[in-house]
Amino acid sequence: MKLIRPSAAHKAQALAFRQEFYDHGEQVINGSELLDQTDDYDAWLESVTKNTSPETVNPDWVVTDTFFAADDTGTIVGIIDLRHTLNDFLRDFGNCGYSVRPTARRKGYATEMLRQLCGIARDAGLTELHLSVERSNTPSVKTIVRNGGVLERSFVFEGEPADIYRIAL
Repeated sequence: MKLIRPSAAHKAQALAFRQEFYDHGEQVINGSELLDQTDDYDAWLESVTKNTSPETVNPDWVVTDTFFAADDTGTIVGIIDLRHTLNDFLRDFGNCGYSVRPTARRKGYATEMLRQLCGIARDAGLTELHLSVERSNTPSVKTIVRNGGVLERSFVFEGEPADIYRIAL
């Protein structure tokens, strides 16, 4: 599995990836930089591309790198993002979010995606990542802990207990 930057060549696959979540009754795709909320892949691609640079980032966002996770056949199995800084809004959301397509879960992709993203973050000069997770999301908690996550604090999000984990890079 490898992390790849989205491109125009991924359009059909990305839309099928998104549709699989919808078909499984999931409307939110964490780490997708709003791919789950757009009908226009080309506009989404332009936005995530611009958000990689301080010169072109949307003024309402922070510099963010977004990656598809592709398996050995080149099929998109997940998506993950890296927010280089945290503003007040992102304080309880953390430096990254990620999702694995429903049919590819429980195969270790999320753990590997986060492991690779930690290397990218380290190379970008970050010394730690903060990740938020709803306490009931046991698979994601395990993914974070497998990557060195240590519980830092707890909070409530939309009525659900959630935690912030810190991964030292």
